[in-house]
Amino acid sequence: MRLPRSGAGWTIAVFGVLAVLLGALGLVWPEAQLRMLGFEVPATRAPGDYTGTFLTASSMASFNMGVYYLLAVATEWRAFYRFTVVFRLVTFTVFTLTVLADVAPDRFIGVALWEGAGAVATALGLRFDARRSAGGGGSAPNSTPSQVSGVSGGATSRAAAAGPATAAGTDR
Repeated sequence: MRLPRSGAGWTIAVFGVLAVLLGALGLVWPEAQLRMLGFEVPATRAPGDYTGTFLTASSMASFNMGVYYLLAVATEWRAFYRFTVVFRLVTFTVFTLTVLADVAPDRFIGVALWEGAGAVATALGLRFDARRSAGGGGSAPNSTPSQVSGVSGGATSRAAAAGPATAAGTDR
């Protein structure tokens, strides 16, 4: 696994590693995960209580999502970075409303704040990276000369500049 090549990449990598680790924790030690989130852990569960099933599914999703984030970092997939900003802000909003509506315990606001802070950090990282590349400090990761300068040379020049390893005209 290669290290991130941009500020935004570092924010995505941190989130990815934590998602993998917390997902693994939920799979291996679900009670610890529930306690961290502020949920009660009864000694026994009533028939029809599928908390364990739901936690297993959520933990596996977290683990997988972390792997997806790390794959995006390895390929410096900037469109994915931008996508996460929007949907992490949506997640922040939904989780905050869940706490305010007393559906989740107050400690769950930490999850909402983590999502919101992550979205803002990635957005700032993307902005920093764009300013750095536009300011002559080198080209943006995985960008063609025409993308950095803002000059569009058509599909043929994009294909030539993209090289054989990437598809012409894709935003990764």
